[in-house]
This record gives sequence, structure tokens and C-alpha cells, in this order.
Amino acid sequence: MANKTNTIQGLNLADNFLFRKVMSDTEICRMVLEKILNIPIKKVEFPVTRKTTDIAHDGVGVRLDACINDEQDTIYSVEILCCGDEELLRKTRYFQCNIDSGIILPGEESTKLKKSYIIFICTFDPFSDGRHLYTFENRCLENLSLTLGDETTEIFLSTNGKKDDVDDEMKDFLAYIENSTDTCVQQTSSPLVNAIHKRATEIKLDKKMELQYMTLLQMQGGI
Repeated sequence: MANKTNTIQGLNLADNFLFRKVMSDTEICRMVLEKILNIPIKKVEFPVTRKTTDIAHDGVGVRLDACINDEQDTIYSVEILCCGDEELLRKTRYFQCNIDSGIILPGEESTKLKKSYIIFICTFDPFSDGRHLYTFENRCLENLSLTLGDETTEIFLSTNGKKDDVDDEMKDFLAYIENSTDTCVQQTSSPLVNAIHKRATEIKLDKKMELQYMTLLQMQGGI
């Protein structure tokens, strides 16, 4: 777990449980994606059947947390990561494989594949370059202006960024990930952070959610 707490009230958004519950709100999810990608997203929706894969060894469960289809037929996978490991970069490859295998069956036309974004929100700097935002796509090493055009993108956000590479609202959002408190919210005018905090507070006050969290802790040996 991201937070050393036995109560749902003590969780930060960096905790997988709270992150998933908040991101299950389609409007908040739309706002987060719109902020990260810096493109307008009219609407998001969660597929009725969601392909889920547990590729972790830490017991946190489902990793393809938020596969969302927008009206441009794009798939997004959003994941919160609280510790780095040498498998991180290969996980992006594994995620992409699972996304694609969930769209087409062996022998089917590759034209059915959809544009996809794999997004990791990290509470550490995955590349030690001091950035808040790292965006990757396949390019030709001999001519970096030439892209492969396979329509896959991997994005890493870091709460530990030091450079002035994103706007203030993005910095406030990343700060809130690890400090999901009233005090943090009072220091920002961000509509995104305020919307997330409102939903997070509702979840923490929901007795059913509290029971779910306590059950999860028991299953993981946390209490």
C-alpha cells in the first residue's frame, strides 16, 4: 500500500484503493486525462467488459485500472506507482501487449487495433531527470522527427519533478497525489484538484467504502 495507515481517512491519492475509486468517476477521469494529454476529451466511458491482468508481485491487484474509450476510439490505461523497480519499463511493454490482445484475436486484421496511451503516475522520478512529465513514442534514431506511427504512447508523471516543465495546475495535481489533505487543496485554485478532493472526501466518509478498504487490508495482512 502507498500509505502506512489502517484507516481509509488517512489515505492519499497515491494509494491504489483510493486512486481507483476516485478515477472510477467518469467526469474526474475525463478531467485528469484532459490535463495530462493537454487535449479536449468530450466524454469517457468504461467498457462493460474490462480485461484485467495482475502483473504485480505486491498484491495490489488489477493493473489495467482505467481502460477508457473516447469518441476517437482511443484506449487509455492509467496506473499509480509508488515504488520503482527494474521491471517498470518492461511493464509498459506488457501493458501494451494486453491492451492489444484484448482488441484483436490471433489472425485478425491489425487495422482493428486502436490508438493507446499507457500512463504511469509515479511518486518517484522514474528516469532521474528531474521532470514532472516524460512522454515516449517510437521514433527513428537516425531521424527523431520520423515517428513509427504505431499510435502507441507511454507517459510517466512524477510527483518528484523539479523542473519547470508543466503548468501550475499540473504541479498542484501531482502535489495532491502524495498530500491529499484540506491544507493542500486550500493552497490551489485548481478545479481539477478541488473536484478530486471532493470525491476523495466522499469516499472516505462512505461506510461501505471503509468496509471495502478494511477487508482489503485484512486480505493483504495489513491488520
